[in-house]
Amino acid sequence: MNCPPDFRCPISMEIMKDPVTIVTGVSYERKNIEKWFFVYNKKTCPTTMQCVESFDMTPNHTLKRLILAWKETLLARPSTSSSMPQPLIKHDEMVSLFTALESSPFKVSSMKKIRAIVELGDETKSDFIRSGGVEAVVGMLINQFDNSDFVSFQACEEALGILHLLPLSKQDEKSFQLISKPDPMRSIAIILQRGSAEARFYAITIFRKIAKTGFNWNPLLEDQGIDLFKSLLELVYDGICNKASSYALEILFEILSSSKKSRLKAIEAGAICILIELLPDSNRSKSEKMLLLIKLLCESPEGRMAIVDHSLGIPVI
Repeated sequence: MNCPPDFRCPISMEIMKDPVTIVTGVSYERKNIEKWFFVYNKKTCPTTMQCVESFDMTPNHTLKRLILAWKETLLARPSTSSSMPQPLIKHDEMVSLFTALESSPFKVSSMKKIRAIVELGDETKSDFIRSGGVEAVVGMLINQFDNSDFVSFQACEEALGILHLLPLSKQDEKSFQLISKPDPMRSIAIILQRGSAEARFYAITIFRKIAKTGFNWNPLLEDQGIDLFKSLLELVYDGICNKASSYALEILFEILSSSKKSRLKAIEAGAICILIELLPDSNRSKSEKMLLLIKLLCESPEGRMAIVDHSLGIPVI
């Protein structure tokens, strides 16, 4: 049984234990939203990006009870239940949603309905791909992205919410080719820079899957410059979502391993400084990834100079 999306904290994407609601009406895990406000000094709602004038947090007892009830239901299910077939979804329903995407003024709602279907399991994911879902969603992403209004941007974020659920491997060549084209990749990169916490997680998940295919990052780097590195390093530095932070380190390694030119841009974006400062408090897995990145960066004179110039550079390493 898939976890209902509302049960997950939009910041960490983990199931909430102590949900609280802030003034925008969105619920978060208490420790995550407190860290967002009081450690990182953010003054916006991570989901809506609205400015927040009050940091009041109201315990969401109703949501907490629903999460506990859902967990109890899971425990009560027989062990064989996992092999039960998913509820059948009418093929026509999914296709009608794709068809309506271009003309519908309610694109955000349509995207959420499509995602609810795709999340049901592998069968519905396969049906989504076979039915032209990737073409429809990627097409909407490209067409809507240049619009300046908030609703269009939100629809693009929802599109990533669907695409991040897909395998995106070279075994699914068609989907991979569609998403890895310059226009979709540019849109994903900008959402990684400007999107909500949830949308940024979707973006980094998509990038991680694409990175595993030996993707050529140079065209995207030429288009985005150091902004791409800044957004990746910000996820590493925030550390609010461990998965997002770990994924960002993996992507940085793939990019820096494949291009020496990219290392200069990473250094310019402040990679050495951020990695050095995070290294002492990181766990073993993250420390190893960070040291590999530092090693790559130090293959250039600029990287070595950045290490020497940082007061903690030599002592930490």
